[in-house]
Amino acid sequence: MLEHEIPNGSKLYFGASAKLKREIERVASDILDSYGYEEIVTPIFSYQQHMSISDETKLIRINDEKNNPISLRADSTIDVVRIIEKRLGRNTTHKKWFYVQPIYTYPTKEQYQVGVEYMDERDLSSVLNIANEIFEKLEVTALIQISNMKIPHILVEMFDELTLDDFRHINIDKFLSLKVDWLKKLVYLQHIEQLDEILDIVPQSIKEELLKMRELCEKSSSKNSVLAPMYYANMLYYDELFFRIIDKNEVYAMGGRYKNEELTSVGFAIYTDEIIEKKGALKD
Repeated sequence: MLEHEIPNGSKLYFGASAKLKREIERVASDILDSYGYEEIVTPIFSYQQHMSISDETKLIRINDEKNNPISLRADSTIDVVRIIEKRLGRNTTHKKWFYVQPIYTYPTKEQYQVGVEYMDERDLSSVLNIANEIFEKLEVTALIQISNMKIPHILVEMFDELTLDDFRHINIDKFLSLKVDWLKKLVYLQHIEQLDEILDIVPQSIKEELLKMRELCEKSSSKNSVLAPMYYANMLYYDELFFRIIDKNEVYAMGGRYKNEELTSVGFAIYTDEIIEKKGALKD
């Protein structure tokens, strides 16, 4: 009965779609190679995925031969940085890496990615502009949404009523129920032209983080940007500036600044499957 079925969420590419997938990966790889990034392919199994994923129910878990818990790779970032630092550190000092590989989440979802990690780097624009260049080469037009993970943390400290889950689920009604004028303006902040008015009324700690967002907008090679200060990413390691490349409800890429132990780095992942669907639809 299930002889020719594939599990829900799994991927099957053939013919034109497989060719399109290969072209996307080639374009991204060529551009990254031109900027001095080297390729790495990490194991499908990992001991460290709980360090990356806020919702551990998304992990596909098994056990190794000594009965230690491991999971299928549900995120590549921390594994890449950990492997470079802990296993390859004696053999390489290279800091710029990329990978072309899928991730797997419960129960049977596959998601192909092109990922980029620039280790020991703090300037997020250094990778954001590479992502912009890849999308321009692919002729995919999308919006850059810029956020800052520190803002939700600051607001949770300021208001006892708020939790990080309110930001994960974008609980606008709860934010507005606090009846704080500057917070209401922050909720509806979208465009860089609105910043000057808000900077005059927000607390200093919020102002500093908004200024970082404006600086990233100004450094971005794309002029098609919006601000989303209330957005909070589900990945545990992002700690400051963050971006998503989106079109309507589709997310084509996301990235940000993050820390692994004491090392600060920047990176992003392009979601190949979503781009295949978009470009395939444009050709139909």
